[in-house]
Amino acid sequence: MHLLSWIVVGLIAGWATGKIMRGSGYGPFMDVVIGIVGAMVGGWMMRALGFQGQGGLIYTILVAIGGAVVLTWLYRLLVGTREPHAPANDQEGRGNLRKVA
Repeated sequence: MHLLSWIVVGLIAGWATGKIMRGSGYGPFMDVVIGIVGAMVGGWMMRALGFQGQGGLIYTILVAIGGAVVLTWLYRLLVGTREPHAPANDQEGRGNLRKVA
């Protein structure tokens, strides 16, 4: 039962992180992994700030979301975003370059 609660918290935290960080997410499995690792990062951050870490399910989900957001932010900072490049605006694929006559 404890493993199931970790998976549910991870899924909720991963999904919420995808929405907060304006991404499409990384798929259901990776969202769970990001949420669970985010819960560990969030728990470490809360202990470092002096919080006791005793709370219910809502507290656990909020801490997991906070940790997952920090984790995703650090990942994107180090690796970069997965956003596609802007499409070219003309037929020859030169983008926004002006033609010199």
